[in-house]
Amino acid sequence: MSYASRFLTHSRKIRNASNVLRSEPAILVRWFSGGTCSSIEIQRRGFNSSTDGLLSGVNRAVDPNIYMVGWVRGFNGNISRMARTMGIPVVGSISNKSLQMHLIRGFATDAGLPPHQEIGMPSLSPTMTEGNIARWLKKEGDKISPGEVLCEVETDKATVEMECMEEGYLAKIVLGDGAKEIKVGQVIAITVEEEDDIAKFKDYEPPKGDAADGGKKSSASPPPMKEVAEKPASSPQPNVSKAVESSKAGDRIFSSPLAKKLAEDHNVPLQSIKGTGPDGHIVKADIEDYLASYGKEATTPFSKAATLDYTDLPHTQIRKVTASRLLLSKQTIPHYYLTVDTCVDKLMELRSQLNTLQEASGGKRISVNDLVIKAAALALRKVPQCNSSWTNDYIRQYHNVNINVAVQTDNGLYVPVVRDADKKGLSKIAEEIKHLAQKAKDNSLKPEDYEGGTFTVSNLGGPFGVKQFCAIINPPQSGILAVGSAEKRVIPGVGPDQFKFASFMPVTLSCDHRVIDGAIGAEWLKAFKGYIENPESMLL
Repeated sequence: MSYASRFLTHSRKIRNASNVLRSEPAILVRWFSGGTCSSIEIQRRGFNSSTDGLLSGVNRAVDPNIYMVGWVRGFNGNISRMARTMGIPVVGSISNKSLQMHLIRGFATDAGLPPHQEIGMPSLSPTMTEGNIARWLKKEGDKISPGEVLCEVETDKATVEMECMEEGYLAKIVLGDGAKEIKVGQVIAITVEEEDDIAKFKDYEPPKGDAADGGKKSSASPPPMKEVAEKPASSPQPNVSKAVESSKAGDRIFSSPLAKKLAEDHNVPLQSIKGTGPDGHIVKADIEDYLASYGKEATTPFSKAATLDYTDLPHTQIRKVTASRLLLSKQTIPHYYLTVDTCVDKLMELRSQLNTLQEASGGKRISVNDLVIKAAALALRKVPQCNSSWTNDYIRQYHNVNINVAVQTDNGLYVPVVRDADKKGLSKIAEEIKHLAQKAKDNSLKPEDYEGGTFTVSNLGGPFGVKQFCAIINPPQSGILAVGSAEKRVIPGVGPDQFKFASFMPVTLSCDHRVIDGAIGAEWLKAFKGYIENPESMLL
């Protein structure tokens, strides 16, 4: 009967929820879990805030860890800190700019702990599901302020600095330097507002149910126990067979002295020979027949068999993501490839002239790759169908030309992005590329440094001398340009006996056939080749 009455009570409250929320827009979720009432009713009962209109009413629900904060008005300070001063353990931040309260569970005296904030592993990129802690820049007991860097988090693409959001003290580091495979949302540290509360968290451990992967680990642990328990039940039969095999292996092998000596001289294992002598004895003729059948190379002793020497290297986050994304690309994107040779004599001559001007003005030198990126960006603007991506419902064509550039580092492959490359000059592109490449090598790229690309350029020709290759498309993009090394070739001249030398650079365009048809890809390559072979047109 009690369950029926409770259900009817909650049903009435749910029906009235819309009316309550219209009059009180900041009432917490689960207001109907206890006798929650509006701030007007609270004021009618004589309970008012003493903070000069900061809170129009505060009421405690049945759950001691959940509070309701009423309408916020006319306050520019840290409201969450003011609420805690009043004895309300609200964790999060409220501002009159957003009028939103980010609810994180606070712990009251019922849990034996002072008010504190659990800091979880943040999601620092759209594809991030777990991360590693590279190192902590703050120690337990340190005072922290908004904007200060707490730690460095290794995401699926780069190492990113995690900043503090509120003022207080770092009471406990739950997961220290080098912690790996931390799920997004899992608690990594505890902060408090009062310095005296730090010592109370010395032996603190987050509840297992609150960890992002706690439930998974606890629920995943019983099956292995069952497997361990089931194995003995199925083990008697294999044990019997092993015992039989061991007894057979331990049986004495009978052979004549001459056959035994001949086998030892030629490293022939007697266990592999079936005797033809009396009672199965191995005789000299059996050894000779074995040598004639298998040859002397088959008589290498088992004890001298070659073994592989290796080292297992653990996967890094960037390696895991690179592997999964490229596997997804090859399995789901229908690739096709178009290759052309581009004459780069005029390009090299223009580059030499521009670098002379750059050196005189103290600017960065311009590389062939910088000119390739500029030509690719202009070709994308000329053939916008290649600056697109595939979705199940439509093809999205981008109005910004953002070029990702593949950079190989000791930590893995990174693809920082040059935004609006079609609108930037060569000197600006050269400066950005060198800056981003250095950040990639230092493992300090931020999400804005590699997200938002619409096309990718990968150059293995200049740095490594690779003549030609086919690159894998970087999803959700629809194209990637693979640049090979330039080489001199002999080409026919005007007359029958005349010839001349020219440098040619092969490039291969990998296309997603769902988005880019063959003729469109060929049109893009034609535009790209025109810019490379007539580089002055890129300056117009």
